[in-house]
Amino acid sequence: MKKSSKIVLAVSSVFVIGLTGCGLGPATPDSGEPAAGGEIAGEITFSTLQLKPTFTEYIEGVIDTFEEEYPDTTVNWIDVPFDGAQEKISTDAQAGTLPDVINLNPNFAQPLEEQGAFVDLEEVVPELRDIYVAGAWDAFQVPGEEGSFGFPWYLSSEVTMYNKAMFKEAGLDPEQPPATYDELFEAARTLTEEGGDFYGMHPALENRFIPDLARLGVPLMNEEGTEWAFNTPEAEAYVQTLIDLYQDGVFPSDSLTQDHTKETEAYQAAQVALFPSGANFLSIIEENAPAIAESTDVGPQITSEGGPTNVSVMGLLVPKTSDNQATALKFAEYMTNAENQLEFSKIVTIFPSVTEALEDPYFTDDSDGTVETKARRIAAEQLENAQNLVPVQFDDRVKSAVIGKIQLAMNGELTAAEALDEAVTEANAITAK
Repeated sequence: MKKSSKIVLAVSSVFVIGLTGCGLGPATPDSGEPAAGGEIAGEITFSTLQLKPTFTEYIEGVIDTFEEEYPDTTVNWIDVPFDGAQEKISTDAQAGTLPDVINLNPNFAQPLEEQGAFVDLEEVVPELRDIYVAGAWDAFQVPGEEGSFGFPWYLSSEVTMYNKAMFKEAGLDPEQPPATYDELFEAARTLTEEGGDFYGMHPALENRFIPDLARLGVPLMNEEGTEWAFNTPEAEAYVQTLIDLYQDGVFPSDSLTQDHTKETEAYQAAQVALFPSGANFLSIIEENAPAIAESTDVGPQITSEGGPTNVSVMGLLVPKTSDNQATALKFAEYMTNAENQLEFSKIVTIFPSVTEALEDPYFTDDSDGTVETKARRIAAEQLENAQNLVPVQFDDRVKSAVIGKIQLAMNGELTAAEALDEAVTEANAITAK
């Protein structure tokens, strides 16, 4: 498996693990004011999530250059496999033994952020906020509270992959991919009705439904992040569209209970013509279905007219329990600086969170005419206004309840309004616990 394939699997895995039940307990000490201005010296531990052995050379190289620049420091790198990661982080938090710098995404981080586990970067390094993509920095905030707790590290940005040959067969312009939901669904219907033995698209409800609502401008939760609120007229209209598309055969008949993995397989098998997904999946298609890759082009992330785009974020956080916060903060800043993130992005299809790195020709120049560089440029351009749109409260329990209701509606067992009302009720009951 190629390196790009491995990090796709790594990112996909980490985004489905939650820490909702984690509590810090009495073992977490109050370490006082963070020592952001202290001496950069001493020993720290840096923890990542399943980056060994694929990225060992890169990570160890950054550590070596950091230790050369700060010769009185030692960085001990540990890498945690996904299996058992939730239990380990929870146990370490309870015991007050989290590593000095820890690699988490917002879903992992926020339950601990709410309990005061991490150094507030807006207190100790407020000057750094402006160097990062705004939506990535904001991803480590807690709704209704001040502060932000994570250095954004690498990002994933969705584009719209599509099969040009299928577009031609259905009479669509292969140089004009859809950019809005109206255009997407119109194209999907035309592809199904006017094309060959394939469907317009796959719904991938588990992965797409909630971010789709957010991109349409539907408020998912109240401002405090305590109650779900997505049963709006706009959401009802969207669910009704999904019902109509499914009932009219625009989606594969067996797709209601299938996730992004099955959507990927369907696109690679020439069963669907449109595939909105991360730009990193281009390498997967090239590896597994070279003929489909040859016919694949890319367009922008689907959103509403003038609406936001979504970004997935990984970050580095410094616990208050660290005995060497000054060195930990400096290392997290160093690991996520423009130079190091640009180098990482050239190893694997990810995107840096520092705006300076995004201005490099690697992300702006697609003159070689390849679909990879085009996707990279499009995805990078979208990051300026991108947000982490999926609330961390949308854990597996909430997802199961919500998607189950939408599936019933698409099968004709509930109306769109009934499905949304019941979904919100059940989601709130779960979140309240």
